[in-house]
Amino acid sequence: MKEEFYNFTAKTLQGKEVTMDMYAGKTLLIVNTASKCGFTPQFEGLEKLYRKYQDKGFVILGFPCNQFANQEPGNEKSIAEGCIINYGVSFPMFSKIEVNGDGAHPMYKYLKKELPGLLGGMIKWNFTKFLIDRKGKPIKRFAPITKPEKIDAYLAKFLK
Repeated sequence: MKEEFYNFTAKTLQGKEVTMDMYAGKTLLIVNTASKCGFTPQFEGLEKLYRKYQDKGFVILGFPCNQFANQEPGNEKSIAEGCIINYGVSFPMFSKIEVNGDGAHPMYKYLKKELPGLLGGMIKWNFTKFLIDRKGKPIKRFAPITKPEKIDAYLAKFLK
C-alpha cells in the first residue's frame, strides 16, 4: 500500500504541479521557509545538507509561507531569485502555501497530524522541518531553532 504522503501534490515555483510520489524511495526533509526571517540564514545550512547527502537519496523540499509576521511577502519570482542569489539554493522550492488554519496545504495538515509537536498540531514558525523516510512515513519533526548542522548528525546515522 502506498503511503498517504505520496498522494499529495504541490506546485513548484515555476508553476508545475508535481506529485510527491516522484520522491518515492528518497529520504525527504520538508521545510516551511521565509526569506525575511531571523532563521532565513538556515537556507545556507540546508543547501550544504542537500549537497552532502543528495547522492544518498536525500532531498529537501522548501515550501515558502507568509503566515508568520509577513516574512515571505514576495511572489514566486522574487522567492526564487532570493533563494538562488542569496543562498545558492538548488533543492526543489515550491509555490507559497499556508501551513496552519483552514487554508493549510493538505500535506501540512497530514504532517501535523502524524507529528503534532509541542503546540498540538500547529506549526510554530518558519523553518519547522519534517523528516520523511524512504517509504513516505513522517519520522521526525525538528523545531525552527534546530539548525541544519544538528540535523546532519541525525542524517549521517539514518542515511547509512
